[in-house]
Amino acid sequence: MTFFEKLLLNHAKGPRTVLDSEIPISNYIPIDLSIFNKELELLDVSNPNVCQEYIDEVVNYNSHKIAYGGYLERRNLYKKSPGFVGKGDEERNIHLGIDFWAATGTKVIAPLEGVVHSFKNNAASGDYGPTIILRHEFGEEPFYTLYGHLSIESLHGLHKNKEVNAGDVIAALGETEINVNYAPHLHFQIIKDLGDHTGDYPGVCSQKDLDGYQKNCPDPNLLLKITPPFVG
Repeated sequence: MTFFEKLLLNHAKGPRTVLDSEIPISNYIPIDLSIFNKELELLDVSNPNVCQEYIDEVVNYNSHKIAYGGYLERRNLYKKSPGFVGKGDEERNIHLGIDFWAATGTKVIAPLEGVVHSFKNNAASGDYGPTIILRHEFGEEPFYTLYGHLSIESLHGLHKNKEVNAGDVIAALGETEINVNYAPHLHFQIIKDLGDHTGDYPGVCSQKDLDGYQKNCPDPNLLLKITPPFVG
């Protein structure tokens, strides 16, 4: 485990949320949207309606409210988006954050204090749609959190360096037409070095680029501690 990963892990003992704080963690359920899930073999999960039906089936069958997961998950979700297509290890299909699948309009919460670094509507097909990036610090260690697939209204009133407190409502989930052809969800990603990116950062990578992205984008569950072995 790297020094930065240890900082994330040790920041708090118990689980924390990035969605509506009135929805308890006990109402979250893991979901597998990987290419290895046999239940998806006959389903076109790149179709947002089909994907939503499968998510609803998982959530409703188990009487939960939010399905989550996907860090380093290899998926077929991106097959219809031109920016992800490639051959062999060039195909971008490995997910670099955690997705939280929930209803349109669900509140998005900042898990840490920080400031607004940048924001943008990444409106190309298969992209994030409205996106916010926050800048944080652990001592002298800066890092970033990215929130994708938001509502258009979530970008209103923002400005660079706007202060955000832990627990503040910073956004709401967008509908499929706004989040550019995905079932409603939050893409949450931790980024150590944002480089020159503004309002955007890759959330999916290819196998050949995985090592570098994995080092720069550690498992968000180290911070959130929603599932074992990280629950305090």
